[in-house]
Amino acid sequence: MTFAAAALTGVALVLPVDLPAQAATPTALSVAQRLTVKGRAPKTGYDRAKFGTAWTDNNPAPWGHNGCSTREDILRRDLSQLRFKKSGRCTRVVTTGRLTDPYTGKVINFVRGRGTSSKVQIDHVVPLADAWQKGAQQWSTATRVAFANDPLNLLAVDGPTNQKKGAGDAATWLPPNKGFRCRYVALQVAVKAKYRAWVTAAEKSAMIRILQGCKGMKLPTEPGGR
Repeated sequence: MTFAAAALTGVALVLPVDLPAQAATPTALSVAQRLTVKGRAPKTGYDRAKFGTAWTDNNPAPWGHNGCSTREDILRRDLSQLRFKKSGRCTRVVTTGRLTDPYTGKVINFVRGRGTSSKVQIDHVVPLADAWQKGAQQWSTATRVAFANDPLNLLAVDGPTNQKKGAGDAATWLPPNKGFRCRYVALQVAVKAKYRAWVTAAEKSAMIRILQGCKGMKLPTEPGGR
């Protein structure tokens, strides 16, 4: 699948950055170098609700219209040794599983329940607040909802580490697991290109610095990008 084809999945009105015509998927570095640079806009008006209710079931198949929320879909994708239960329309709600956390490298045993579910959280690789300050204020509601539920922009991760990340971009936060940083930044580049979100000068510099250490890395086009 080419990047152009993948980028249009579920967001028909949003195009990726302009790229040379080519059959092969471009490298993450080459796309990072083409991202638009602007200053960070004020956070005025930001509200999680402007990106829809967490979570939807309206993603294109196979990530939606299955009776399960996006959170459940990502847990099933990223965890192993899964056990399920039926709850409402969702017949495969994850009750237990094991996550090899990409951000820290540690293994986390997930158990659904009050006080335990939060050990594994679903992270927006490009945070919603960051996107709001870099283009999302001008997006339609439908595009913001698609962005917040796009599997390309979602990873199951260690909860406390996700909280420390907050709304940081590549210039202010990178995963402690250095072995995942190339993939993490490549995912951010893919998402920002897909939705035409801009980057700050410091952010672009950080992205290029990381990706120069893995110049051959292709731009992720499939959800998860692992």
